[in-house]
Amino acid sequence: MRTKRTQASQYVTLKSSNDLGWPTLIAELRSYHRSEGSDPAAPMAKIAIVLGGSRKGTATFKMGGNRRSAELAPGSVWLKPSGGKHDEYDIASPKVQVLDLYLPASVFVQLSDDYSLPAKPDRSIHYGAGVQDEIINQIGLSLLSEMTSPTSAGRMFAETSSLLFAARLIHEHLDAGPIRSRIRSRHPLDDRRLKRVLDYVEQHVSDDIAVADLANVACLSVFHFTRAFSAATGLPPHRYVSHRRLELAKAMIAAGRASIAEAAFLFRFSSQSSFTRAFRRATGMTPAMYRRAHGS
Repeated sequence: MRTKRTQASQYVTLKSSNDLGWPTLIAELRSYHRSEGSDPAAPMAKIAIVLGGSRKGTATFKMGGNRRSAELAPGSVWLKPSGGKHDEYDIASPKVQVLDLYLPASVFVQLSDDYSLPAKPDRSIHYGAGVQDEIINQIGLSLLSEMTSPTSAGRMFAETSSLLFAARLIHEHLDAGPIRSRIRSRHPLDDRRLKRVLDYVEQHVSDDIAVADLANVACLSVFHFTRAFSAATGLPPHRYVSHRRLELAKAMIAAGRASIAEAAFLFRFSSQSSFTRAFRRATGMTPAMYRRAHGS
């Protein structure tokens, strides 16, 4: 746990995606204290999701030249564009937990094939105080679960989540108004392309697969591929890869071809304990129990 006291804020960082190596967004679970000061210009688009705190607590920000105040209720969302001005703030709550998320400009660039985007869309996000957006909230809670209990495809999930966040901001939270996808229908992933993708997963299942790698195999944009793959298989890419890794790990453990620690490392779990938790969620047994029950 790291305590940080700066001009910008007074908070304790409880969890950070820096420890997980996520390449397409930064996520930090923070506990903010009653404080006031100024928030520096944001180098990336920022989403802050309130997770818990006193419902009587409020936050007041001078955002984009306008003073705004909102209740710090769980599920409320705060938005700030990339390059947003140095803003004053006053947090009138003894303590509040917030999931702070930062999206780099490169994530929005990946959506250019699917949307007619303005120049630098991350700078066009409007300031938001206490916004109610259940889609952003649910994606954030799923990311928090991944931070707390990492899976073997966590980096893929973060990659997908960053695109979903960016798409949601483009759909609902731009100064110029929402921008809709220029893809009018969701073209299915044909059998030939799908087979190439599934073969690629089998050949690289123990490698660090990115959603972008699979999209390149399918010759589709990452965002379009993610939707098309989910429609074709019933699972988003990260869950499919995680499922295949666990299936192969089960077979390997039952056959006694690897120790539990070796299987955890081979199938890209961050630790043996995270592998054991994921294995138990999937099978109802620990790897050791599974080996005893299914070993030859």
